[in-house]
Amino acid sequence: MTDVESDRISCLPDHLQHHILSYLTIKEAGRTSVLSSKWKKKWSTQPDLVFDRQCVSTVASEDFSVIEGKFLRIIDHVLLLHSGPINKFEVTDSECDLLGVNSMADVDRWILHLTGRSVKELVLDIWAGELYKIPWCLFSYQSLHHLKLSHCLLKPPTMFKGFSSLESLVLHDALMTQDAFENLISGCPQLEKLILTSVKGFTQFNIHAPNLKFFRINGKFEGISFDNTLQLAVVYLELSSYLNSESNHSNLFNFFDHLPHIKSLLIVEHCLKYLAAGIVPVELPTPIIDLSSLLLEINFNDLREISVVPCLLKSSPNLQRLRMIARLEEQTDLVTPVSNCMEDIFSGPTMSLSVKYVVIKDISGTKSELDFIRFLLQYSPVLQKMTVKPAENVKPELMTELIRFRRASGQAEVIYHGKDSS
Repeated sequence: MTDVESDRISCLPDHLQHHILSYLTIKEAGRTSVLSSKWKKKWSTQPDLVFDRQCVSTVASEDFSVIEGKFLRIIDHVLLLHSGPINKFEVTDSECDLLGVNSMADVDRWILHLTGRSVKELVLDIWAGELYKIPWCLFSYQSLHHLKLSHCLLKPPTMFKGFSSLESLVLHDALMTQDAFENLISGCPQLEKLILTSVKGFTQFNIHAPNLKFFRINGKFEGISFDNTLQLAVVYLELSSYLNSESNHSNLFNFFDHLPHIKSLLIVEHCLKYLAAGIVPVELPTPIIDLSSLLLEINFNDLREISVVPCLLKSSPNLQRLRMIARLEEQTDLVTPVSNCMEDIFSGPTMSLSVKYVVIKDISGTKSELDFIRFLLQYSPVLQKMTVKPAENVKPELMTELIRFRRASGQAEVIYHGKDSS
């Protein structure tokens, strides 16, 4: 067998060799330089550069010499010797033990070095005891398709018009003004995915993104509004806390006004309380015709939260899957029984739900929870399966009560996942 036959990898095109190297750490990629003369500098043209804990070790070869000490020395060395395009540049040091608290100037230098290198994906997940101020040169990266920034302060220059090619943006523990945020989002016409986690500096999030398909927000906010988001299909809301505010407006109306094609909606923690603020209608003026999957976390001791759910169910004629998580909060007296509320909303001989699969978790067996389950069974003629997963220490007699409920669907199966169930 010839050497060529025995080394088929070396005969592969460059893009396939780079694809193979992309599964290796910087350390492992550097070691390939000892394989043969063909691989001597192959690592230095690898387009995807990922620097994290795995690459902090001694890397030895003729071209990739022994690097002692700091994480930043490794990055400096790679960037110095690297040639060719860099598609991805990632630095992950969220535990503040690789870069050090005095190395932010080095990060600035790396970002400046990459200016003009047509970087398509940039990930900065660093923590140095304080927020890292993103340098202005980063806002000139017009080739970016994917951007993830963590623990940072964003203050774009006045002349910044956005990232024309950006498709996904992830901001975690970021500080910026509302104007800067809105200019950033509206200046990314190709944006399809937006994830916001603990973004601070303002509390009203106005989203203007014509191509946005996926949106997730986690943290504290007072309001969310969508404008020109007709393609938005998946929305995930996670609100850590919310205080009810008296209003003559309806957060439900405002929220769904520009979401005509939403397919999947996840509302957890206190977001249902936010949607319940103001007027809660029996039904939305425009049906959510594309919504097929709905996840809700609900406080069954709060009648306003409960009233939002029938409104969403009645406004979603094509809903297939419903998942609910009972949130335990301090017991409050319900002025109106849940059963009366549900009767008012679902009244009418033609009222029915389209849901086929239901999962309800962490229920305690309270009357309001059981009333809700009873009405779901009663008004779901095409229901195939309902799975009930109680909270801990719930009496097994709960299963007996569930079995007794009348079902509109002759095929509906109720599965109880208690400790004592089979």
